[in-house]
Amino acid sequence: MKRLIYIVSLLILVTACKDDQGLVVGKIKKASKLATTEFTIDKIVYGVKRKRLLWVVKLNEAKFLAHSKAIVKAGVNLEKLRKEDVDIEGKSISLKLPPVEVINFSYPAELFEMDTLVSTDAFLNRISLNDQEQFFQDAEIDIRNSLKHMKIVEATEKKTRLMLENLLRTLGYQEIYIEFHQGELIPEITEEEVGL
Repeated sequence: MKRLIYIVSLLILVTACKDDQGLVVGKIKKASKLATTEFTIDKIVYGVKRKRLLWVVKLNEAKFLAHSKAIVKAGVNLEKLRKEDVDIEGKSISLKLPPVEVINFSYPAELFEMDTLVSTDAFLNRISLNDQEQFFQDAEIDIRNSLKHMKIVEATEKKTRLMLENLLRTLGYQEIYIEFHQGELIPEITEEEVGL
């Protein structure tokens, strides 16, 4: 809410000098990162640890199942706004905003919940804490790399556009055009990058 009030204040300052695009860009950039959407993603974490005799004969399997949640906040980094991204002509304003990106990604351990009905150890084959950590890291990588397929960009662009249009209309603009640059939502990571 504080960020929204700050943005409104900046936009009011912007209207006082509508013709100076450089000043407009400078004022909007001070709003920094605008997080407009928050998503909670449920993830089932599943893993199997197999015990083999001489790497050929399968003896048994230990299984692990847990429920987890990732919290993703997406928005626009307004610090990346450039002078040429703002065009003001009287009561008309055109903005080309930076691409939507993940502002914050968290995968909190306190939201992990092991399913004791499915999770079982086998004879001489136990799921260790290191194994569990590996399963959760694999799940986090999978979530991060799947975000681009979850319509997060579309939902965030829509919400950002609505919010900025409402703010700009209250400041006297009658024609508002908002577009977004294309970019990477979140960098993909591999097991090597997280030290697995």
